[in-house]
Amino acid sequence: MSQTSNLKGKLYLVPTTLGAFDTIDRVIPDYNIQIVHKLEIFIVEQVRTARRFLSKLKHPTDIDHIVFYELNKYADESEVFSYLYDISNGKSVGLLSEAGTPCIADPGASVVKIAHELGMKIIPLVGPNSIILSLMASGFNGQNFTFHGYLPIDKNELAKKLKTIEQSAYKADQTQIFIETPYRNNQLFTSILKICSPQTLLCVATDLTLTTETVNTYSISEWKKKKPDFHKKPTIFLIYRS
Repeated sequence: MSQTSNLKGKLYLVPTTLGAFDTIDRVIPDYNIQIVHKLEIFIVEQVRTARRFLSKLKHPTDIDHIVFYELNKYADESEVFSYLYDISNGKSVGLLSEAGTPCIADPGASVVKIAHELGMKIIPLVGPNSIILSLMASGFNGQNFTFHGYLPIDKNELAKKLKTIEQSAYKADQTQIFIETPYRNNQLFTSILKICSPQTLLCVATDLTLTTETVNTYSISEWKKKKPDFHKKPTIFLIYRS
């Protein structure tokens, strides 16, 4: 541990935009860009997206000379350990999110866990996170909340989960947050309207930080009077007591 604690190399957790890269000036601080420009080794979910992002940031190093380690569901722990060898040799590495902030509804926690075990310095950089942004804009309880990730696809299991979530919103005074694959947003929305009580509050936040951004909070009964279309739009759903 004493050997790694004195290393100069660091692991930077690097956020990206939530959508098109034309929002970089709005959501990525200049400080982040300065740090990224100094890094030439990145752990990423998809190399193609990472290369495009770094190009948009006008990374001074030729993109073909930058080292990318791909982190996906097939990577085992030994591979993840190897991704951090460069830090052990005094070089800093960036853990680059596919969208938003690393490790929050995003792969990367395994890398950070191992970095902690090795005594490495970990530096999270500021950036957009759709879960936090939607909670901020919802008007719901921001001091007591739960993020469930994806809900079950099976209709019966989904119904049970939604009722449990709704009960928690009332009993624990707790905001309930969840997401769905964008092409299934409308199906989930329809299920929420069918299963939850008329007075329960639902916030739907779509395309956060983009020019097409919308954040709306209504009761279930009010939502039933509207005809929104969330198909293929990055969306966060939040439920809270009336």
